[in-house]
Amino acid sequence: MNDFIPIIITVLSSVLASSGLWTLILRKMDNKTETTRLLIGLAHDRIMMLCGHYIERGYITKDEYEDLNEYLFIPYTNLGGNGSAKRMMDEVNKLPIKGNSILMENKNEE
Repeated sequence: MNDFIPIIITVLSSVLASSGLWTLILRKMDNKTETTRLLIGLAHDRIMMLCGHYIERGYITKDEYEDLNEYLFIPYTNLGGNGSAKRMMDEVNKLPIKGNSILMENKNEE
């Protein structure tokens, strides 16, 4: 049994040192980077669209603000997004909050 320990250590060292393993690891990291970039891009597009809509409308509801901030803007900034989306959120933060929900807004429009 003790004779196999040096062989096992040699095999494990060879696998860890092989360029194929590191290529695989780097490829997985690149895919994660691309996925992150895609998510940032999609979040940026959605943030810009929603902010533009709310700014044009002149107000935002509490539910809309919570959804925009909690589910899009905070994760977007945590992933490294910034710039124009932050400027748009700064403008949304200046808007008056009307009503308590989107459902109330829809009832008022009828």
